[in-house]
This record gives sequence, structure tokens and C-alpha cells, in this order.
Amino acid sequence: MAAVTTLPAAAVAGDILTAAYVNNVRGAFRVLQVVSSTYSTAASNSTTTYADTGLTATITPSATSSKVLVFFAQNGCGKEAGSSSSELQIQLLRTATQIAFCSGGSNGTSSVNYIGSISAAILDSPATISAVTYKTQFRNYVAAASVRVQTGNSATNDTSTMILMEISA
Repeated sequence: MAAVTTLPAAAVAGDILTAAYVNNVRGAFRVLQVVSSTYSTAASNSTTTYADTGLTATITPSATSSKVLVFFAQNGCGKEAGSSSSELQIQLLRTATQIAFCSGGSNGTSSVNYIGSISAAILDSPATISAVTYKTQFRNYVAAASVRVQTGNSATNDTSTMILMEISA
């Protein structure tokens, strides 16, 4: 794995680019590692308390200055009939800290509404070289009906995906 470096000062016309300068440019802002995970077991929640979706991934950054680019696609998302105020809410956690919030499925009626996917990309700064776990949780905005994730047809469930990329600083 390449050493984590910082981007050198800007070069101007006429500068001689040394090997050290070029190596620093080459080493900065690189993808150092990629971790991915999937989860496809259907889950439902009819409360306002967050519950795990089952989608989780862990990465161990190589430097405290590294960033982690988190992509997730929570698939098979929707709400069941029951309340016009029902809304699927998803949070992304780094360990126990919320770092992102997304919602969907509210259509202003009490009817079923399956929206398919809720996804996001977040650049996080965990500032550690210890293992960091990211996971998604979900709830209903009101405790009036079930909201669901990874819900498919009777033969298969939709698969949710999370990708973590360590980016050198």
C-alpha cells in the first residue's frame, strides 16, 4: 500500500518537476482500500424507534487523516397501508454516531407506496486507525404502519449494498 501523503504546493510554468514532487502528487487523494457488503433479508418496522436493516460494513483506515467515502443503496424500500403520515426514515451510523439521514415513501395517502431504493454517498472523517463499522437503520416517522427494506417478491428479496472506500488525505 502506498504511503499516505499530502498534495504538494502548486507548480508553475517553468518549474522542474522532481521525482519527489511527482511521487507526492501520485500518492495524494488515492483510493487505498475498498470494502463492500450486501444484505438481502427482508425487514420491517412499525415503530418510531430505529432498527437495524442488516446492512453493515467495517473498514480499518491506515491513517487518522484518511477519509472514508461511504456509498449505500438501501433497496426494496417502502411503506404499507395505514397512515398518510407514514414515511420510511433511514440513518447511516458510524459506530453509534449518525452521519447521514434519508427518507422516502411518504405519498400523503394511507395507501401502500414502494419507492424501490434510497441511496447516498457521504465523505466521512473518522480520524482513527481502529476498525470503523458503518450500518444503516430504519424506522417509520409515525407508528401507524410498517415500513420495509429488502422487500422483494415471494421468490427473492431485494439486495442492499454498502461500499466503503478509504481515501488518502
